[in-house]
Amino acid sequence: MIQWKYAKEPRELITREHAGVPFLSFKALEETGIVINGFSTRLGGVSQGRLASMNFSTAKGDTPERVRENFTRMAAALGVERDKMVLSWQTHTVNVRRVTAEDAGKGVVRERDYRDVDGLITDVPGITLVTLYADCVPLYLVDTVHRAIGLSHSGWRGTVRKMGQVTLTAMGEAFGTRPEDVTVCIGPSICQDCFEVGEEVAEAFLRAFPAKYHSAVLKPGRQPGKYQADLWEANRAVFLEAGTAPERIHVTDICTRCNSQYLFSHREHGTERGNLGAFLCLKQPSNFR
Repeated sequence: MIQWKYAKEPRELITREHAGVPFLSFKALEETGIVINGFSTRLGGVSQGRLASMNFSTAKGDTPERVRENFTRMAAALGVERDKMVLSWQTHTVNVRRVTAEDAGKGVVRERDYRDVDGLITDVPGITLVTLYADCVPLYLVDTVHRAIGLSHSGWRGTVRKMGQVTLTAMGEAFGTRPEDVTVCIGPSICQDCFEVGEEVAEAFLRAFPAKYHSAVLKPGRQPGKYQADLWEANRAVFLEAGTAPERIHVTDICTRCNSQYLFSHREHGTERGNLGAFLCLKQPSNFR
């Protein structure tokens, strides 16, 4: 049984398990009734060694066969179709791609014909958006009015470049999404106490956010010239400034580094580790609740 170290109350995430695969799910997303969501753990897969066991990337030396089996297992646990999953190509950009039915399987069972894509949006039921993590921030967006979804990867670079706002804008242009109609969840990632940065990164945060947010997104570090950056509060600020209602923004209570026995963490494991997956799927209309 997983014993999480929670960063705060109230707890936003629920641990689910199906077919021997545990994963995290946001209560707020479940309550929309129109999506399936999940965030993987290190457990339940077939990868080995430093990648054990639920790894979703071949970039660290895993075999394509093992990675594909992990996708198969995660799809079964979530109750979605593996061959309709679509994977990002993350390079810390704020590029967002609109996913169509023709993209089904790209990055999982088919080659991708795109790259440098850190955000995915769609209004196609049955398509599962997938992004990868090992401390960076997953951003889940659900527009219950226009029945559209977004899933974006936001590290510190994406955060100071307002990836959340960029994703909202892309959804607005594609689907008519309004920020006030969107339920946002800021997923498992590194907490402020674990994320120490230098002066260059700290200055980027101060330039990116209005002064009223500075004390929330940055505090002095444990040694001179170091700071503790809060990616959770910074991304909350991005959505607030973009017009999302405060009550619609739900922030993770689980830090990847504090729970590195269950979650991959770049700060804890370095490059010798696998990648976690975030998953978001718009249900078929007949399954809406």
